[in-house]
Amino acid sequence: MTATLLGIGFGFAARCLMLRSDYRQYPAYPHGYVTHLSLGLIAALLGALAVPALLEREFTAVTFLSLAATQFRDIREIERETLSKLDISNLVARGPDYIEGIARVFEARNYLVMLIALLVSGLTYLTNVLAGIIMGAFALLGALRLMRGPVIGQIATVRPGRISFKGPNLFVEDIHFMNLAREEVRRTVLARGLGVVIEPFDDNAREILANNGQRMAIAHDAATQLGIYRDVDTAEFTPILRRDLDTGRIALLILPLEKDMDCLVSAVKNVPVLESSTSRPLKSRAGRGAAD
Repeated sequence: MTATLLGIGFGFAARCLMLRSDYRQYPAYPHGYVTHLSLGLIAALLGALAVPALLEREFTAVTFLSLAATQFRDIREIERETLSKLDISNLVARGPDYIEGIARVFEARNYLVMLIALLVSGLTYLTNVLAGIIMGAFALLGALRLMRGPVIGQIATVRPGRISFKGPNLFVEDIHFMNLAREEVRRTVLARGLGVVIEPFDDNAREILANNGQRMAIAHDAATQLGIYRDVDTAEFTPILRRDLDTGRIALLILPLEKDMDCLVSAVKNVPVLESSTSRPLKSRAGRGAAD
C-alpha cells in the first residue's frame, strides 16, 4: 500500500508541475485544469498499481495499461479538435502545426506521469521507501527538464529590423513585404510598426524557419504577448513574416499595442521550435555537401 500511495503521489505531483496556463491561453482555469488533473490522477493510479499487480501475478493490470494508452491517444484528438475550433476566433491564428504540437504534449505528459508513478511504486515495492522518494525527486526534476524544449533564440539570431517604404512598397531592411497603396495605412505602419530579423545559425535552422507553421507560431506568440493593433476588419495590420530567398533570413512585421522592441525580441526568441518543423538536412551527406 505504501508503494502504491507513493507512486500515485509523485505521479500526480508531476502532472501538477507540468500543468501551466500562460500566454498560450490553454488550459483555462478551472475547467481545463479539472480535466487534465483528473486524467493525470488516473495515469498515476494505473502506473502505481502496475508493478505490484504484476509481481502478484495479477496480469489483468496489463489490460488496464493498454486501455489507458488507448484513452490517452484519444486526448490528442480531443485537444486538436478543441484548439482548432478556438483558433477560428483568434485575431492571429496559432496554425495547425502549433495546435498539433500542443495536442501531442498533452498526450505525452500523461504517459510521463504513468512512467514516474510506475518507477517510484516499483522501486519502493522492491527496496524501501527512501529509495522510492529519491527516485521520485529525480523523476520530477527530469519531468521539469523535459518541459523546456528548444526555442528560436537557440537556433537563430533575433535582432531589430528597420521598417521603410520605397514608394508604396514596404520593406523590413531589404526584405520586401507588400504594396500598401493607402497613405493613411503607410503612416500607421511607420508610426506603430516594429520589425525584427531572424538569422538562422545553420542550414538546419534555415529549414525550420522556412516552415510556414513555425512562422505562424512566431506571429501568434508575438501578438499574444505584446497585443495587436488590429480588429477583424483590418487585415492589413495582421503580423506578417517574409523570407529572404537568398539567405534564408526571416523578417517579422507587427503592429503591437505595446511598442517595445526589447520585449518583441525577447518574445520571438522564446517561441518554441515546433516538432513538426524540425528538420536536419546537415545529418545527410547531401545536406553537408551542399552546406560546404
